[in-house]
Amino acid sequence: MIVERIWTGNAYRNYNYLIACPESGEALAIDPLDHAQCLATAAAKGWQITQILNTHEHHDHTGGNAAVVAATGAKVIAHHLAGKSIEGVSRGVKAGDVIKVGRTVELECLDTPGHTMCHICLRAHGDEPALFSGDTLFNAGAGNCHNGGNVAAMYASFAEQIAELPDATRVYAGHDYMENNLRFTLDREPDNAAAHALLPAATGHDAAHARVTTLGEEKTLNTFMRLSSPSVIAALRVSFPELPDRPDAQTVFTKLRELRNSW
Repeated sequence: MIVERIWTGNAYRNYNYLIACPESGEALAIDPLDHAQCLATAAAKGWQITQILNTHEHHDHTGGNAAVVAATGAKVIAHHLAGKSIEGVSRGVKAGDVIKVGRTVELECLDTPGHTMCHICLRAHGDEPALFSGDTLFNAGAGNCHNGGNVAAMYASFAEQIAELPDATRVYAGHDYMENNLRFTLDREPDNAAAHALLPAATGHDAAHARVTTLGEEKTLNTFMRLSSPSVIAALRVSFPELPDRPDAQTVFTKLRELRNSW
């Protein structure tokens, strides 16, 4: 499996991805908003985009579909309930479905509601496991639930699915918010050594060449994956004095998401 991360450089700080089969040259485009870059990159590498996967229905993830389809004839894949909100879906997928790219690449669909209720993450198994996490898990952060989402569902996606993946899993997120996310972690957990160590490299970084974290790293520096940290809980109780000494993990996640919404 070959992964090409494409930095759009737009105001939303989107990443697009091409996943290619090294044997056949067939490629899957994930959320190809910057259709021109995606098409140019595929052409330069001699790949043929045959499929598009939209992680969810927001325009900054689907806005390039029509141009890529027009240029390549690619089939559009999305959550099986997203057909009314994404035009031209050829295949609706559910949890456990497999997307094959060429002869060698297989990607497992995870149904990960929260940011929206029709959100798909893609998991690559094998020696170099990877997660294409859309707007669910960010490097050092978590997606919001403003536009058609649900924070309880987001928590469940984190706790029941993402946290259970191997620590070596590389996290390919839909946006670059790493610097702000690390600063939020340190606002909530000032003694987080991993976040302190990574912040200098993330400050003002070139997002086109930004670091790709692993899930194991996320568990050390992503406050949304550190729900039992005494420092996180102590700081949270300053903001929410009504919380008990030992709040449950879902409550911690929910309150962190509430703070991040206005931070």
